[in-house]
Order: sequence, then structure tokens, then C-alpha cells
Amino acid sequence: MRHDEMIGKVQALAQLPDRGTAERATHAVASTLAERLPSGLARHVAAQLPPDMAAAMREAADASGAPDAGTAGERFGLTAFAGRVAVRAGTDEETALREAAAVMEVLDAALAPELTERMAHALPADIRELLPVERATQDVEG
Repeated sequence: MRHDEMIGKVQALAQLPDRGTAERATHAVASTLAERLPSGLARHVAAQLPPDMAAAMREAADASGAPDAGTAGERFGLTAFAGRVAVRAGTDEETALREAAAVMEVLDAALAPELTERMAHALPADIRELLPVERATQDVEG
């Protein structure tokens, strides 16, 4: 999926006033997601994204862990996730969660299904709830 298409979809889904706000939200969620995921997985996700979004995700993955692909992501739940997204996007936590759900839905459509599934498995249940309903409710224990 192209960058403009992704931003347009985020803007529409989150009902954002302009593309700049959608761009900030998308980058905020991508960066925060990269901090939460194992670094190798974050880099795999970044590899399937448009260049500028991929760069934001790689920077966050590199900052949160060693270059080793096995490095675990930071451990934090939905409250911290929302707080980080809110700070990066310049909004409040409630808006950040709404925007994050829109970004996660667009990512779900943009990424290879098996990669989105790996991402869902790596996230705690509370953050996984931001994924589209069918992915968020999958049994990720097995």
C-alpha cells in the first residue's frame, strides 16, 4: 500500500480533519508499536511499509533494542501505549486510542497476513484489542 493511500485511509477511519493530523497519528503509532514489538519483528513490519513510515518504525526499534533480531520489545500495556502515542501525536489519550485503532486497521490491510498475525501474537491482549475485531479476538495462546 502506498503512503498517500495509507494516510488517506487513516484520516477517513479516524475521522481526522486533515492529512497532517493523520500523518502524525500514523507515525506516532508506528513508532510506539516498534518500541513494543521485538526489534526483529518491528523491522519485518517496517520492511512492508512505505519508506518514511518504515524509517520511523526502524528508528524506534533501533532505539528500544540492540540490533539483534531476537531483542524483546519493551514491556508496557495499553495505558502506556496510549500515553506514548498521545505525546507523539500531540493529542489526548482518548483520541490517541481512536487514532491507534484506525492505524492498526490500515496496517492489518497493508501487511502480509502472516506478519500481522505474528504482530498480534507479540502484543499483550489489551493492545491487541486495537486490531480489527477478527484479529484481536483470535486465540493467540497457541
